Amino acid sequence: MEWLKNTLDSIVAWATSTGLKLLIALVLMFVSFKLINWVAKKIIKNGEKKHLDKTILKTISHLVSIGGKVIVTVCLVGYVGIDTSAITALIASFGVCIGLAVNGAVSNIAGGVLILITRPFKVDDFIEAQGISGTVADIHLINTKIVTGDNKVIYIPNGSLSNGNIINYSEKEIRRVDFNFSISYNADFDQARSVVLDILNSHELVLDDPAPFVRMSKHAASSIDIVARAWVRSGDYWTVNFDVLEKVKAEFDKNHIEIPFDQIDVHVKND
Repeated sequence: MEWLKNTLDSIVAWATSTGLKLLIALVLMFVSFKLINWVAKKIIKNGEKKHLDKTILKTISHLVSIGGKVIVTVCLVGYVGIDTSAITALIASFGVCIGLAVNGAVSNIAGGVLILITRPFKVDDFIEAQGISGTVADIHLINTKIVTGDNKVIYIPNGSLSNGNIINYSEKEIRRVDFNFSISYNADFDQARSVVLDILNSHELVLDDPAPFVRMSKHAASSIDIVARAWVRSGDYWTVNFDVLEKVKAEFDKNHIEIPFDQIDVHVKND
């Protein structure tokens, strides 16, 4: 039974030394991670109270969270008794391998830094870029998170995003809604112009300054084309767009203003 006694002594010795350190390390890791998460959230809350930029706040919060957890983990590994020099070398080698594998990510990081510096858009802006349109949910160093109108989440690499065209629909408070209507050559242009102008002037979401604009734009092959422009607040763009289209169709029908459509007249000639 000597081997059993030696085994129990070894277990007790390990439990009172390394095991106790490991338990303490796990408790400290749990508490530290909770504290780091609290600090990261506190940064955002305090910044929002002071009306600081949400994009910068989220970036700082991510860096504090990730950096703090890495530091705590390395320190606790050393506390347990594991040689951290070997771990550091392993992390460095792993980092080199990752760097070679994700060489393209360097341009994305550079693009992310450029976006944060030049600020072509910020969180909550509605943008169009790389063939994608949606609301900016978050900006990371590698990519930018976009939520589309149909609630799809799309991640655009910052490298291509920073090098391409970006349309920011939220940067200005007001936008112009453009309309194009066609009437037949037999229709009364002045009446049609008056109908469209009355609809724009009477709409509660259309701004008075700049005033709505309605003029003849083209003598087309089978129609007279009318261009109409109205200024609205950016958030009211689509509401005004749909309202005006529906009201113009109804008023044109009511006033017997013909909206032409493509058609072919065939004449048969008898010799």
